[in-house]
Amino acid sequence: MRRCAVVTSLICLAFPMLAAAQGTKLQLPSFAGLQGQATQSVNISIGSLALGAMGWLMDDSDPQSAQVKKAIQGLKAVQVRSYQFNSDFVYSQADVDAVRSQLSRPGWTQLVQVRDRNKQEAVDIYVALDNRQVTGLAIIASEPRELTIVNIAGALDLNQVGKLQKALGLPDAGLDRIPQNVP
Repeated sequence: MRRCAVVTSLICLAFPMLAAAQGTKLQLPSFAGLQGQATQSVNISIGSLALGAMGWLMDDSDPQSAQVKKAIQGLKAVQVRSYQFNSDFVYSQADVDAVRSQLSRPGWTQLVQVRDRNKQEAVDIYVALDNRQVTGLAIIASEPRELTIVNIAGALDLNQVGKLQKALGLPDAGLDRIPQNVP
């Protein structure tokens, strides 16, 4: 009987921590139909096990590997969905809105919202905060022939992400210019 009480207590203590860790990982629609219609598509889903293995396999003596290892150290998941099309609005706006609605939950703060009605382009950047520590990042960028959603869940140092982006030769997303003292 005592063992059951101890297990129940541990579960009750662990549940909020598990919920907080999962809270910044977005539930993305499958977008399965989009892959077949896209001229280019990227579908990346990396969980905590793969991220941990990547860090474990990296060479600490190599400066670039050390930067990558430091950047992924506290991450729980990385999801990227990016599609380019030959025609306008192949993707469902309802799917995009479903992702945006998850970002209205407590803990998420919108940093950037850009709308160009003439070009029908929209960009939203959100961070999840826990005691002034960034615990998640979400980027949604849509235009008539392109849709990109990026979600990073876990402890995140935005300066490290900017350095990682440069080290890997990725396009400048402006992450290194996001203020570190986000409210």
